[in-house]
Amino acid sequence: MPPSIRDIPTGSPLAQTPRHTVTVRFAQALLEAALQQGVAVPPGTQRALTSGPRVPMAEQDAFWSLFSAARPEPLAALRLGLSLQAGHLDIVGLLLLSCETLGDAIEVLTEYAPIVGDQARFEVVRAADEVALSYRPDYSVCRNQRVEATLACVVNLARWMTSNGFRPREVLFAHRAGTDASAYSALLGCPVRFEADVNGVAMDVAELARPLIHAGGDVHAHLRGLADDMLASLQQGSLSARVEEIIRAHPRWGKERIAETLGMSGRHLNRKLGAESISFKPLRETILFEMARDALHRKEPTSAIGARLGFSDENAFSRAFARWSGQTPAQYVRSESV
Repeated sequence: MPPSIRDIPTGSPLAQTPRHTVTVRFAQALLEAALQQGVAVPPGTQRALTSGPRVPMAEQDAFWSLFSAARPEPLAALRLGLSLQAGHLDIVGLLLLSCETLGDAIEVLTEYAPIVGDQARFEVVRAADEVALSYRPDYSVCRNQRVEATLACVVNLARWMTSNGFRPREVLFAHRAGTDASAYSALLGCPVRFEADVNGVAMDVAELARPLIHAGGDVHAHLRGLADDMLASLQQGSLSARVEEIIRAHPRWGKERIAETLGMSGRHLNRKLGAESISFKPLRETILFEMARDALHRKEPTSAIGARLGFSDENAFSRAFARWSGQTPAQYVRSESV
């Protein structure tokens, strides 16, 4: 059985900062889809994925490790994503269905996707005649499979909401193909490009004006209010969230400098974080780990990454990264490119 949050060593940053979560409805949908594909999911894992209202992301990591081991064929994650429906996205799915146009739905997805899962985000990148819905995940486990499942879900929902009218230019994957790209194209029903600069779905600008089949103005306004409340509850201004923002903006700063910015002593900061069951050091290391992974995905040199994150030299950064991930930066890059 793959590791769950209960199996992570207590010295690991992730063991003490279970900050990221997914809605239980989405976790259940993935579980049901895996079971339909014949994956044997242990009862303990099933219970972990169906206990709400939100499921720790570490349990999702464990699920994806299990699924990928049970279904190693290249198109398995794509099929999993194609089986997901709007209702599996909780209130976000209802919001999508109530939008007037595809452009409105894309705006909703970029704003409210953290309600479904808060370790990834969508962004809209515009060019002269093209729009790309870019997907930016922070996953360290089964990243490629999860990207494929997510983008398959996006394409499938866009088609369903437009009565099969949506015509993407291409689906973009930053990683390498697990098999011939034509197999992905055949399953998705559109061109696919691997080793792209970003993960996402590219489309003509005109697609944004495509009307949806279940538009509803009054219902949409009501659902937006509910979604705003849910999003606020996830981002309710906890001290750990404020500390995370400062660390991301100033990764070289230590505890005392951050505490000073917040108008308190380092000891007081520790006590306040402790009330949220979080410790400063593992919180900071978890964030630095995420930032380091993102930089490695962008193919930045390790010397530059280490300097930006506050390490004395490249070797110190490499040792820290190996402690966090069990791999050197070079080994991690090689494993992600497979």
